[in-house]
Amino acid sequence: MALPELEHFFSDIQNAFDKSFLQRLVLSKYQGDEVDLERVTIRPVDIKSERLLSFLYQYKTNHITKNFSITAAIELLETLLGTHFKNAHLLSDEWETQLSFSKKGKILINRHRNKNNKSDIENTTLLAHNKEKNRFVEQSRPYLRELGITDANGQIIPAMSRKWKQINKFIEVLSNAIESTGLTQREEVHIADFGSGKAYLTFAVHDYLSAQLGVKTQVTGVELRQPLVDLCNQTATKLCLNGIQFEQGDVKHFAAKNINVMIALHACDTATDYAIHMGIRTGAEIIMCSPCCHKQLRPQLKSPAVLAPVLLHGIHLGQEAEMVTDGLRALLLEANGYDTQVFEFISLEHTSKNKMILAQKRKVERDNSLILQQIAAIKTFYGINDHCLEQLLESR
Repeated sequence: MALPELEHFFSDIQNAFDKSFLQRLVLSKYQGDEVDLERVTIRPVDIKSERLLSFLYQYKTNHITKNFSITAAIELLETLLGTHFKNAHLLSDEWETQLSFSKKGKILINRHRNKNNKSDIENTTLLAHNKEKNRFVEQSRPYLRELGITDANGQIIPAMSRKWKQINKFIEVLSNAIESTGLTQREEVHIADFGSGKAYLTFAVHDYLSAQLGVKTQVTGVELRQPLVDLCNQTATKLCLNGIQFEQGDVKHFAAKNINVMIALHACDTATDYAIHMGIRTGAEIIMCSPCCHKQLRPQLKSPAVLAPVLLHGIHLGQEAEMVTDGLRALLLEANGYDTQVFEFISLEHTSKNKMILAQKRKVERDNSLILQQIAAIKTFYGINDHCLEQLLESR
């Protein structure tokens, strides 16, 4: 049985967890046999609609995450505190508690109100907001520090706050799609990210599926620029990550097979069509595209004369071309067995190009003749002869 001081400390953890007030618990001053282990950071996480505690074991060269129920977590803490770790810092919305063990084994506890706590109404609102914002990505994840999103203390670097928001939003969208398509039940999930660049999202996707959902994941980042490919592979090696690699290439020539999730963000002009076609051809359950530079259809568009005064302005003509191009892409996806959404997404390059096409493979086939008629009617109305995606689908 634990000492009364520890029993009280564990009770505080349980109460904070039950009220959803627990922010974090940090174990430090490690005295065990693992020489590279520095500390353990514990935070609540939601996985498959279950609230768990995520233990991040922080080593000098790598990090390991393990998730436990609250009961199992407290049982583990009973074996760790006082033997392996001599210090623990508990932070909740209500209390901040510092627990330490002296050299003679005496327990010292310093407990006071959380000075940053606001009124109950404000705190409830803030907590709900933070849960929504941070539910899918934890600031403590090692790849965030390695990519320069967070500092050595796990705090967001101000200049990277927009990128942090983008990562959270993207993983939120992906998480909902993965849940609805049932990919978490697969033995292994294959993901391809075309135009991966510095791979902020590529690493986030790998981390979310493998570390947080516990799904065996193979992620391939495809990038034209060889220096970025080398840099990202070096980062993956440094973090001791398995199941993620980067290759030099582009979406038009990459030989893709058995992809479950196809991602192509800011693929310029018809590169988006090639990416969608590849996703359909390989049978991807999820296709995520953020189109850019809609050039192919714009010279072909023949709008009604009554719209000429409106389309006289180049910005309106560009918006029309963008709407028609992506509208046809969505319909072509629908006609090829996907349920499709087109919606506004946070800009990945801090520009106005913030639209996303999200397609999820339909589980039950249906008659697509009406959709094909709609596509033909739109092409006739606008005088469109060539649409890259349609031509690619016809030639497969």
